[in-house]
Amino acid sequence: MRLRSFALVAAVAVPTAVSATQAPQRHDAFARSALITESASIGTTLFVKRRTRTAGCTLGIEPDRTCSPGAYEGTRTASVLCDTSFHTGDVRAVSEGLKHEVEVEYGLEAKRYGGTLEIDHIISLELGGSNDIANLYPELAPGYHVKDVLENRLHKLVCQGKMTLHSAQSHISADWVKLYTRVFGKAPATTPTTTPVTSP
Repeated sequence: MRLRSFALVAAVAVPTAVSATQAPQRHDAFARSALITESASIGTTLFVKRRTRTAGCTLGIEPDRTCSPGAYEGTRTASVLCDTSFHTGDVRAVSEGLKHEVEVEYGLEAKRYGGTLEIDHIISLELGGSNDIANLYPELAPGYHVKDVLENRLHKLVCQGKMTLHSAQSHISADWVKLYTRVFGKAPATTPTTTPVTSP
């Protein structure tokens, strides 16, 4: 009798657990491909892929994935990020020294570029992105302004339950330009207005 009761509880509990984990994915049009395969972690920081280069990185609209594969904080769940008490300013921690390190890796002079270039988070902070150098890359204007629009929309979709956080992180780290086109139905205007001066 005790064994039969245990089996009944197990039979009821398993489908409940499965449906609870699968429910958010039913509304997520981008959940068909899981692109993140963490290769390493440091504390709560999870890396999309391992960083294999720290110099000679290629500057472009998209980050050089060998230098800047993307990283996110495992403790920043959707419930944390969607809470009204969460503000990106509270977790933003990228020093000028770290920004200059990114610039040098991409063959740029270590200096301020004003509005022509921004050291941008690949996975944005509002999507749980990390301040680790693996999640940073130099992005030319107007690209980072356009990417901001996508990041805001993704955050909204996640908080509305229309996209999982994992899916948003995966797709924006894989190809944010392609994701922008899928979300908005048109390609983003990312042609650089100016080119920063590179080191000789």
